[in-house]
Amino acid sequence: MTSLFRTLDDVDVHNKRVLLRVDLNVPMDNGRVSDATRLERVTKTITEIAEKGGKVILLSHFGRPKGVVNPKESLKPVAITLAYMLRRHVEFVDDCIGKKAVDAVSWMKPGDIVCLENTRFHKGEEKNDPAFVAELAKLGDIWINDAFSCAHRAHASTEGLGHVLPSYAGRSMQAELDALTKALEAPTHPVAAVIGGAKVSTKLDLLENLVTKVDALVIGGGMANTFLHAQGVNVGKSLCEKELAPTALRILEKAEAAKCAVILPVDAVIAREFVAHAPSEACGLDAIPADAMILDVGPKSVDRVRAAFDDARTVVWNGPLGAFELSPFDRGTVQAARHAAGRTRDGKLISVAGGGDTVAALNHAGVASDFTYVSTAGGAFLEWMEGKPLPGVEVLRTK
Repeated sequence: MTSLFRTLDDVDVHNKRVLLRVDLNVPMDNGRVSDATRLERVTKTITEIAEKGGKVILLSHFGRPKGVVNPKESLKPVAITLAYMLRRHVEFVDDCIGKKAVDAVSWMKPGDIVCLENTRFHKGEEKNDPAFVAELAKLGDIWINDAFSCAHRAHASTEGLGHVLPSYAGRSMQAELDALTKALEAPTHPVAAVIGGAKVSTKLDLLENLVTKVDALVIGGGMANTFLHAQGVNVGKSLCEKELAPTALRILEKAEAAKCAVILPVDAVIAREFVAHAPSEACGLDAIPADAMILDVGPKSVDRVRAAFDDARTVVWNGPLGAFELSPFDRGTVQAARHAAGRTRDGKLISVAGGGDTVAALNHAGVASDFTYVSTAGGAFLEWMEGKPLPGVEVLRTK
C-alpha cells in the first residue's frame, strides 16, 4: 500500500540533516504535558533516524501564537518530556530559523537530536511564505513528515518544505496512510461506516462522500435526530437541525442511488434532563414524549449496528452513537464498540476509527487497543474521510 508514498525505506539518512516535522502540540497542565499520546507516536521515527546516524532536527508548532513570540507557547517543556520518553538528550534551540538554529545544526553529530522552537512564532509558517520555507530548508538535506494530524494544513513546515527538499513519510505517517488506504481508498468490502456526533452541519461533506464509497452507513448521535425528523418522526426536545431536513433527505436519496444501506435508529433512550443518571427509558420512535430528548440509541438499534458489523469486512468509525460522556447514555456506543473490537480480535474485521470524541469513546469502552487502527489526527482524519486531498500527504506521493 505504502508504495503510493515515499517513506523512510526509500532514503539513506546516515550523516544527513533530517528536518523532521512532528506534532508536538500536546495538552499541557501547569507547564507539564498532560497527555503524551502524540509524543509516543513520533518516538519510533525519531529513534530510527538517530540510530541510523541521521541528525534529527525537530520542527513543530504549538498553540496559536499567530506569528508572535509567546513564552507560554514555547516548545521547551515539551522537548524536556520528549527527551525523557526517548531516553536521549534533546537539545532545545529557542528559534527555528536564523543564526541560533544554523549554529545548533552545524554542531550536530550523527545521532544527535535538536528541537527547534515553535514554527508559528513566525508569520511565514501559516502563510507558507517561500522566504520562510527557504530559511527552514537551509537547515536540512531532507524533509520527513511524521505529522499526519497537521497534513490538512498547507503551512511552510507541513507542506512547503516538500517542494524544496527530498521528502518522505515518517513511520507514524506511514502507519496512518496504510490504515486509511485500507479503510477507504482500497478497502475490503463490504464496508460499514459509523458516523455520529451532535450536528449534521459539521459532517455534510463526510456523509456525501461516504454514501458513494461504503456499503452500509450507520448514523447515530444528535445528527440522527435530523434524519428522523426529516422522515416525519417527532423527536421531542432532542437536539435537531430541523432546517437541514431537505439536506438529510437528499443524502438518503443519494445513498439509495448508490446502493448504500443507511442504518438509522429504530428506537431510542430518552430522558428529560441532559445530566448523568437522569431518569431514562427506552422507547419506540412513535412514542417519544414532546418534553423528552433522545440521548442514546435504543437496544434494537444497537442490535442493528451489531448486525451491520457482522456483515462487514471493514468498519470506519467517526463519532459516538449517543451522549457517551454521560452515564447511562454511553451504553449504545460502548456495546457497538465492543462488538466491533471482538470481531477485529477474531480476525474478521478491519476497524479504523478517528476523531477526538471517537478516541475518547473507544477508550471509555476499553477497546481502543483492539481496533486495527485508531487515528488521533482529528481534522486531518475527517478531511481524508471527506475525500479531500491533504496538502501534507499529496507532496509525499510517488510521482
